[in-house]
Amino acid sequence: MLFRQEFKGLCFFAVKYVKDYDTSREIVQDAFINLWEKKNVIDLSKPVKSYLSTSVRNKCLNHLRDNQKFNTDILSMEDLLSDYGVEPQDTMVEADIRQNIQDAIGELPEKCREIFVLSRFENLKYQQIAEKLGISIKTVETQMSKALQHMRIRLKEYIVIIIFLFII
Repeated sequence: MLFRQEFKGLCFFAVKYVKDYDTSREIVQDAFINLWEKKNVIDLSKPVKSYLSTSVRNKCLNHLRDNQKFNTDILSMEDLLSDYGVEPQDTMVEADIRQNIQDAIGELPEKCREIFVLSRFENLKYQQIAEKLGISIKTVETQMSKALQHMRIRLKEYIVIIIFLFII
């Protein structure tokens, strides 16, 4: 009954994040499976719909993070690049940004840097990185979190332009 009532609405909610209906259906199905598996530990005094919405949202964000589904059309649609007054095609600006990225990567601890490079430049998934380096997925997640935090802080003034450059 709950599934039939909430499935369609949650799919529309998820598609706002992932921009793909099939993916949103999978995410919502996973959320319901997760709900069923945790039925004994969930606080039923709170609305289940709220739990499902939060679960779907988090699964969407994880999907976006893990699959790096960024698209230049989205950036241009939202007109994010024009806010900075810098043309990404400007080779001097691009060279400066690339140098700042390389410097920021160079500042990372060795293992953290290796994991970051495997993820972002060799496009390996966390599972693949863990297998390649003989470490746990949790270690990869922790190191990537540290690396991304460092990169965000170090490159905050360039973030929109950097996203655009990595997409190209």
